[in-house]
Amino acid sequence: MANLFRPLYPRRALALALPALCAALPSAAQACTLCSCSASTSGISFGAYDANTSTPSDTVGNVTVDCTGVIALLGAIEVSASPGSSGNAAARGMLRGPDRLNYNLFVDPARTLVFGNGAGGTRTITAPLNGLLIFRQAVLVFARIPPGQRVRPGNYADSIIITVTY
Repeated sequence: MANLFRPLYPRRALALALPALCAALPSAAQACTLCSCSASTSGISFGAYDANTSTPSDTVGNVTVDCTGVIALLGAIEVSASPGSSGNAAARGMLRGPDRLNYNLFVDPARTLVFGNGAGGTRTITAPLNGLLIFRQAVLVFARIPPGQRVRPGNYADSIIITVTY
């Protein structure tokens, strides 16, 4: 089964962007001072898809952010997702050659708010950054394949890039 998540955290880019970010924010709003963060994900796997069922195929994954350094107690992290191979977060699809199996990622358990970068009606996930020297935060990502799609058997995959802003 496919791993839909691929975390994005270029260490050089984060290290270079962080001083500019912290310098631009008022001191009370700084999320991190001299901190380093990394992200990891659990892949989302739907298992075997049954086109004959009338119920959607649902599953859950997570993104875990680990930071060390001096972290503000009132800061926040923002987690966003790329649209994947479809180029449209509102209409994601897993591919197997020319075949497509529609699915999507959501920020809520009811699976009504599409997980994306905040554009085009999609939502990002914001979580509190509440630590001092060590911080770990896991956020859930909800996934769904709509029922009734007639597709050929095989492994379908998509790659999503997760970006964490702190």
